[in-house]
Amino acid sequence: MVDILLVEDNKELSSLLCDFLRAEGYTVSVSPDGENALSLYDKYGARLVLLDINLPGMDGFAVCRRIREKENTPIIILTARLDKEDKLNGIISGADDYIEKPYDIDILIAKIKGIFKRRLAIDTLTDGDLTLDIANESVTKNGERLNVTAKEFELLKMLIENKGQTLSKELLFDRIWGADSESEPQTLTVHIKWLRQKIERDPKDPERILTVWGKGYRYESAGGQKD
Repeated sequence: MVDILLVEDNKELSSLLCDFLRAEGYTVSVSPDGENALSLYDKYGARLVLLDINLPGMDGFAVCRRIREKENTPIIILTARLDKEDKLNGIISGADDYIEKPYDIDILIAKIKGIFKRRLAIDTLTDGDLTLDIANESVTKNGERLNVTAKEFELLKMLIENKGQTLSKELLFDRIWGADSESEPQTLTVHIKWLRQKIERDPKDPERILTVWGKGYRYESAGGQKD
């Protein structure tokens, strides 16, 4: 999963903003249009979306609505459209902020840092005896810290966030490893095995991370119904 998905059809502005964001340490995916942006988002995900409105084909409002239908990812609209109606439309579509062009890059970076800081501060996932500390990317079980890798943490977090839903192997691999060309799909199976060894009472008879044959994996609270 990338930190920021930047949707901007102005190549010069997109390249400039991308350079600033990467200089701040963020991973960035760039799309020049709405359809491609949704494809990238569905495949790799993003922790924040920077979204222009005037895009070829599908406009930014439609992109915002589509993302908001299934995710609560923060969305900042960046646009030269200053009408009150456009601002209201952006808010109604689900945007978290609406910044007018031309914008001050320092202010934009400060807003982005503020969003990440607030989300990290409040994001703690708990399921029974398991607790995920998002800010520190750590996992504890019964108060004892587990030794998990960064990828194991991301995988477990995604599974718990979608508790009760079957996630395909393709989706899990693309979201966690998709940007890493060195990884192979079999990597997912190995990481599932490692996670089970660390969080299950009996890794050979898992109660939490369940295999849905022919489809993928589903996370259930301990003692949940297995297929």
